[in-house]
Amino acid sequence: MNPFTYERASDEKTALTLGARTGAKYLGGGTNLVDLMRETIEHPVLLVDVTGLSCTIEDTDDGGLRIGAGVKNTAVAADPRVREHYPMLSEAVLAGASAQIRNMATVGGNLLQRTRCGYFYDDAARCNKRAAGKGCDAIDGFNRMHAILGASDACVATHPSDMAVALVALDAVVSVGGRNGTRDIPLVDFHVLPGDTPQTETVLETGELITAVTLPPSIAGRSRYQKVRDRASYAFALISAAAALNVQDGVVKEVRLALGGVAHKPWRATAAEAALKGGPATEAAFLAAARAELASARGLRDNAFKIELAQRVIVDTLVKLTALQEIR
Repeated sequence: MNPFTYERASDEKTALTLGARTGAKYLGGGTNLVDLMRETIEHPVLLVDVTGLSCTIEDTDDGGLRIGAGVKNTAVAADPRVREHYPMLSEAVLAGASAQIRNMATVGGNLLQRTRCGYFYDDAARCNKRAAGKGCDAIDGFNRMHAILGASDACVATHPSDMAVALVALDAVVSVGGRNGTRDIPLVDFHVLPGDTPQTETVLETGELITAVTLPPSIAGRSRYQKVRDRASYAFALISAAAALNVQDGVVKEVRLALGGVAHKPWRATAAEAALKGGPATEAAFLAAARAELASARGLRDNAFKIELAQRVIVDTLVKLTALQEIR
């Protein structure tokens, strides 16, 4: 048994005061943290319950949306504004986990779930995320689900969130509070690649608390989230794509694209976006852009197939979005 204490924060100031204590962890829905405590991977001394904070979804003055960190995933997917203006986000949430987990999990907690693979849970295996400097057994082990972009010799795990992939494609901004005040962080910069320190997964400082995620106004056109996985439900993505596309007179005017299942963090496909913008909305152009994005991809023994799969998912997603705009 690992003893710990529990405090329920009544407001953000109290949460930050408690969260600054040594060994404190913020508790949202607990769908990841509690599991890690059961597996004796996480050993918090104090759990600070923040489930009563930041639980609303509000319109912003510029036509965007501000989603509180304590909002449940189910509520995000069901919100009429999300479904109308950001359908890829609703689709991504519904593609993740089970209904029971979505009913418990919060937006802030979803962003902070650990990037992990099976070796992370196995205390007989070498895992740099669990014990820095011990090595990574996944590199030469069973690595079918693992990273093809941005990996390192220290870690090849992939970020598990579906929601975060859509939020990255939507140019979401994360608001956090801390002892030194508040700051806003573009979500594309919030998670970090493993490098030599895979145990560090975000740019959050000790004691900082996510308070909200803000979405800018949606671009004209259509958006979609597409996920390829080994079974129809409750499985992490082999490859996923979140895309927003605006085509006018056969030309790509605006495009946003992010990938899941490929890296240690949600992957913004900037090379593909650059190749697509201002060009023809054709299958050939989509394939060329996908190849440009995956040019630096490197496969392991069991996951090299993901490189071509990612290209196919990108093309298929963009083709379907183009067809939806043509039949409006």
